[in-house]
Amino acid sequence: MTLLAELVRASQRVGATAARKIKVRELSALLRALAPDEIDTGVHYLSGEIPQGKIGVGFAAVRAAASTPAAESETLSVAAVDQRLNELAAIRGGGSAARRAAALKELFSRATAAEQQFLLRLLIGELRQGALAGIMIDVIAAAAELPVPEVRRAAMYAKNLGKVAQAAMRGGTAGIAALAAFQLELFSPVSPMLAQTAADVGEALREIHSEAAFEWKMDGARIQVHKSGDEVRITRAA
Repeated sequence: MTLLAELVRASQRVGATAARKIKVRELSALLRALAPDEIDTGVHYLSGEIPQGKIGVGFAAVRAAASTPAAESETLSVAAVDQRLNELAAIRGGGSAARRAAALKELFSRATAAEQQFLLRLLIGELRQGALAGIMIDVIAAAAELPVPEVRRAAMYAKNLGKVAQAAMRGGTAGIAALAAFQLELFSPVSPMLAQTAADVGEALREIHSEAAFEWKMDGARIQVHKSGDEVRITRAA
């Protein structure tokens, strides 16, 4: 069981440095310390998001919960926080807003002052510690001791980095095989900015080992068509 406080302290150290190598070192050490069933949640938190997505609580409710007197000792675990947020997100029906607010206050009452501030920033989407997707890919690769390109390729197809981390942390050939299971799926978005590059079209075609289709793309230009009577004017914005 990993205490939330350990993740909070790692987040503070990461947020205090601009050095990418230090961020990767700190976060990969924490990732290795997480239990297998904590990895998905931990990666989400370190990336500044929660696995539940929208949980039905607004800024005011989170602020109110954060004003709850803090706990004196560190007892909250990563798994316990995830469970509480799952329960909170499942609250529906009449009076649900009040019940969610009460559940949130109960969670914050179990958190220390430092944990409260972390949870506050996490839940309002303001956890700015410089651990974005690009760095987290390096973190996962370092923690699992696997090649960065293998992790990056899986991340391009995966729905979230937490699942990629779970697969990679199997390590060795098992980790490589688990990462290879992430493939292109119909109607599932792909992260093209994480794609591997090739020197030219020929090399790209050799790498994909299948037929490919191309389409024209105007990059870096916006085209606006202004119509005035019979006049059609095309302008190109810088």
